[in-house]
Amino acid sequence: MSESLHDLVAAELAEPVDQRAINLATAVAARYPGAARAVLFYGSCLREKQLDGLMLDFYLIVSDYRAAYGESWLATANRLVPPNVFPFEADGLTCKYAVLSEADFARLCSRSAPDPSVWARFAQPSRLVWAADEMARERAIASIARAAPALIALTEPTMDPNAHRDPLDVWRAGFVLTYGAELRAERAARPGAIVDADPERYRRFGGAARAIVGLSVVPNTEGTRAGSRTAWRRMQRRGKRTVVLRLLKASATFAGGIDYLAWKINRHAGTQITIRPWQRRWPILGAITLLPRLLAKGAVR
Repeated sequence: MSESLHDLVAAELAEPVDQRAINLATAVAARYPGAARAVLFYGSCLREKQLDGLMLDFYLIVSDYRAAYGESWLATANRLVPPNVFPFEADGLTCKYAVLSEADFARLCSRSAPDPSVWARFAQPSRLVWAADEMARERAIASIARAAPALIALTEPTMDPNAHRDPLDVWRAGFVLTYGAELRAERAARPGAIVDADPERYRRFGGAARAIVGLSVVPNTEGTRAGSRTAWRRMQRRGKRTVVLRLLKASATFAGGIDYLAWKINRHAGTQITIRPWQRRWPILGAITLLPRLLAKGAVR
């Protein structure tokens, strides 16, 4: 009998990680007493054995934004353009953490999300490195279990059902589509490399997700495929606009954010971007002036 997606997600979230990452996540949660519900560790650092010098990626799930921030404007910013992103450092490790409420996390992990930025990340491996209690753990599992079905349900209608394809092709196609909804510094081969790094994992998760999605009630015809691809182009445009808004917002919450942006692009795209002093002084204007040059060079897509 095949495993349920819930069980697969629960088992993956519980896999061991470096104790230093757990300590860092615990310190992040401690910054939000009474509001923190879970901390999730995701991204390329999951595969790294040496964490020194890297920036870990966390999602902090909170009960709600008012509980997390009080009367601060940050609560409104997090609600209107989620998530807020902050840097943090403790015991020699550095991370950035994105803040979402439990309700927003569940919504953005589903196919009804306005863009794929959250469910695309959590269709990939992640770890639950801190939870307030068992209910918080179960809610995180339930939300993440919506991510892979979202990818399958939204990607398959764009693909020709008559073409012979490996079951992993839907994952590869899905990550190509989701990367197109962001300003990504990674090379074009990156979406396929994600799947190829652990094909057996994606086969198991894909089979369990496909069982949830079931057979589409809409015939997969040339016309419906064209409609699905058009819908994706709209979502990609909306996703890119949202990324720009998040970057602009981060200039007010993320100290040194423009330097981090340059470091990440240089790391993934092999560029030699140097941030000038005036761009650090006015990071919003600096980011705006930097973006057209990056797009022209193909450093971000």
